[in-house]
Amino acid sequence: MNIGIIALAALVPLLIGFIWYHPKTLGKIWIKEAGLTEEQMKNAGPVRIYIMTLVMSFLLALSTPYLVIHQAHVYSVFANTPGANDPTTEIGAYVKNFMDLYGNNFRTFKHGALHGFITALFIAMPVLGIGALFERKSWKYILVHTGYWALTLCLMGGIICQWN
Repeated sequence: MNIGIIALAALVPLLIGFIWYHPKTLGKIWIKEAGLTEEQMKNAGPVRIYIMTLVMSFLLALSTPYLVIHQAHVYSVFANTPGANDPTTEIGAYVKNFMDLYGNNFRTFKHGALHGFITALFIAMPVLGIGALFERKSWKYILVHTGYWALTLCLMGGIICQWN
C-alpha cells in the first residue's frame, strides 16, 4: 500500500467538496435542502470540520484499495495460510506467481473510477438515501450528495487503482 497515494486520494473529498458545495455551484441548493442558513454555515467552526473531514477522508482512502483493486483480495484469501507471504513455500510461490502474472490486470485510472462509481451507486447512495428519507429530506438533497460521492469516489478509485 502506497501511503503517499492514499494521502493524495484523501485530499479528493476536500477539493471536490470545495467546488461541489460552493454557493456558485450546488451550495445554495444544498443549504436550502439541508434546512440550513448561510449564517449557520459561517458560524460552523470550519477548522474543526476540515480537520475531521480530512481524518475521515484518510480512513475512506485506506479502505478504497479493497473496493477498486481486484488483487487486494488475493491476499485476503490466503491471509491465515501459513507461508502465504514467504515465496520459498509452496503457497507463497503460488501467490507470488499469481501476482507476477496478474498483479497489474485492471490497474488503470478508468477501472478504478468505474469501481468508485459502482461504490457510490450501490453503497453511498443507499446509505445517504435511507438516512435522508428518515430525516424527511428531499430527493434534491439525496441527489446532491450522491453526485458528490459519485464524482469523489470515481476520482479516489482512479487515483488509487492506477498508482497504488
